[in-house]
Amino acid sequence: MDMNKTPVLIVGSGAMASLFAALLSAHNLKVRVLGTWKENIEALNEFGVRFIDHQGQESIYPVEASDDPQKYLGSRLAIVLVKSYQTQGAAEKLEKCLAEDGAALTLQNGLGNDDILAEKLGTQRVLSGVTTLGATLIRPGLVRMGGSGTISIGDHNKALLLAEILRLAGFKVEIVPDTRSLVWGKLVINASVNPLTGLLDVRNGGLMENSFAREMMKLITLESAAVADKGGIDLPYPDPVDMVENVVQKTASNYSSMYIDLHRGGPTEIDAINGAIIRKGNEVGIPTEYNTAMRMLVMAKTGTQKSFEERIS
Repeated sequence: MDMNKTPVLIVGSGAMASLFAALLSAHNLKVRVLGTWKENIEALNEFGVRFIDHQGQESIYPVEASDDPQKYLGSRLAIVLVKSYQTQGAAEKLEKCLAEDGAALTLQNGLGNDDILAEKLGTQRVLSGVTTLGATLIRPGLVRMGGSGTISIGDHNKALLLAEILRLAGFKVEIVPDTRSLVWGKLVINASVNPLTGLLDVRNGGLMENSFAREMMKLITLESAAVADKGGIDLPYPDPVDMVENVVQKTASNYSSMYIDLHRGGPTEIDAINGAIIRKGNEVGIPTEYNTAMRMLVMAKTGTQKSFEERIS
């Protein structure tokens, strides 16, 4: 298979989808975007994906975008980057356009996305993965790179092919025997950081500047780590609290994805993040009062705030 001639289908319309589209297209790979956000699709088709790197340099790269899976029949390689609450819809679209021998890699937040995809596509066409990359969507078609990081892909007969294509685009990629530890490692961090930033109306770094916020972040982290431990999951770091605080410090100027969702007045991934920890806690008999509080407060706040653009202007 000629890597440079094999189109990569990016499923999603948000920040991470735009980031991957930009970096793949920047390395002369053909990129197709299958999304749902009309304004973003129009911007991508008219102008390409506009990308701001770590140095503030803006570049533009060509991509093709549509909300119609019929346009992308026979797609061989797909990367799923939709919000967790959109996974079912993404699976239904991929069912219509992914080739029988195709592969779909999920790099989404939360738990259970690979299972939802596999229900429609079959386990032989679904790869589980996790990434620590970050991005911010400034407006339709314009994305700014956030934190750098690694893409970890679970062992699968298509893993080597996907890893090779991603490496061509400059991504740091590793193939691991099992992604559960890494997925849970990211889940614990997201559960401890994302809802608090949205509820307290702060960037990530704000959680370290307020002693009460820092203590609450610690309590959520310890509770989430206890659920993982009781569930037989080894987290990929020895000290969860230290890890969460390090991530917050390294991403101090970032807005979390849940902050952005809340301030746009839309749905959040709270049920796939804190909700997933609550469900696992119920299963293994570990109380989850702090995760439950986060979920209830985020659900109470959803849809009541000004737009994100108004908040940061």
